[in-house]
Amino acid sequence: MHSQAEQQTNVDDRDWRALTRGERIRMIEEEGYLIIPDWISPDYLAELKAESERLETVGRDYSEKQRGCRDPHLASSKLAELIAYEPTVRFLEELFGDRLVFIHYTYDRSEPGTPGISLHTDGQPYGSKIFGYEGSCPITVRVLYYLDDLTMDVSPFRVVPRSHLCMHADAHPYKRYERHPEEVVVPCTAGSALFLNHRTFHGTLPNRGNRSRAMLAVAYRPAWAGPIVDVEPRNPSDLERMPDSVRPFLGDPSMRTYEFGVGNKPEGMSASAPGMNPSRWERRA
Repeated sequence: MHSQAEQQTNVDDRDWRALTRGERIRMIEEEGYLIIPDWISPDYLAELKAESERLETVGRDYSEKQRGCRDPHLASSKLAELIAYEPTVRFLEELFGDRLVFIHYTYDRSEPGTPGISLHTDGQPYGSKIFGYEGSCPITVRVLYYLDDLTMDVSPFRVVPRSHLCMHADAHPYKRYERHPEEVVVPCTAGSALFLNHRTFHGTLPNRGNRSRAMLAVAYRPAWAGPIVDVEPRNPSDLERMPDSVRPFLGDPSMRTYEFGVGNKPEGMSASAPGMNPSRWERRA
């Protein structure tokens, strides 16, 4: 019987730098994930890495060697500022066409000996114990900022492309898988950002190397796409501690925009919606 590592033959090592703006949007909408190399400058990366190493971490339930810290923005204003990172904000505002609402933030570190993370989704339409009701938001993108290189032996990201589009019961968002024969492994360099559609099945391979691999993960949603029920409001004392640049993204976490009683022919309907043009993937700039 082959080991998990021996079965991984599909590697996505495309030239990510060559993607146009439209191709980037297509990648996250259609494939469910996107890598943008060198998204963070070396100097900023060094600052984030140094600040992250001061965080107090705890072991995850499946391994003490998978360490993490929830809400690192509450421990460090430098880490909090990443929520408002301008290149990410600009890209997501174009992708969503709406105001951004910050959902959650985590720091994770995979140490040598960490087992692979099971294939799973972060989007669970009725909520869950792990993700709470924030997981029920219909649209969410997690941005994973890698502080170290992802090589084939040090917990690389893996994903089942287009799994978020599947209507088959095998893609039930509450299922988890040890592996999938068509999963793809995605190596990248430190300073890269991975944009992930939260309904896409993803995980990691084990850390079989001799070093740790860390990341900061920040999740956002468009303002209209709130959870199915109200969630706990933000702590006012936490809000007061946030840098001014971050506050525009700290709207009501239960915010959602919809009209239950909308009619078949409401007044003032538009005849244009460029954000959903099929040609949106052809943008060059």
